[in-house]
Amino acid sequence: MEALLPLLPLLARGVFATSLLIYFWTAGVTKLGPGVFGFLSPAPGAYIQILPRAMELINYDPDQLNTWHHILVLFGTWAEFVLPALIVLGLATRVAALGMIGFITIQSLTDLYGHGGITQPATLGAWFDKLPDGLILDQRAFWIFTLLVLVLKGGGILSLDRIFEFK
Repeated sequence: MEALLPLLPLLARGVFATSLLIYFWTAGVTKLGPGVFGFLSPAPGAYIQILPRAMELINYDPDQLNTWHHILVLFGTWAEFVLPALIVLGLATRVAALGMIGFITIQSLTDLYGHGGITQPATLGAWFDKLPDGLILDQRAFWIFTLLVLVLKGGGILSLDRIFEFK
């Protein structure tokens, strides 16, 4: 069994790729603005997804947000594309996985408090119950555990980190 430990990071990246890569990229696509340079100017829906309470306060007009709000939404949108790609490629894997853990934490808090999921037991979920599919506590615990493997072990064999000898 010990001999299989070097495969753990590769398997974790494979699980991430097969279960979360398209999820995050699809979510990122919904945030892109129109045209070729849409990645530089997020769609109004991006602001609603990332900053729901702030958008509600300003009647859903992103032009009323300050520069920091725009930077946050822009970087959040980019993170949904860049961090998963880095993880799947095994490039800067530890940093990318740590970034994804931060992203998922903020995403979860936004879902719970910004979008009101904290009041919905089915959304929140509960540990040690008989239902394994609570969106926040159950599913995202698995996501973060998978990413923790990569933070601790790196990209493993068959990764760009290995080729470039990143530790």
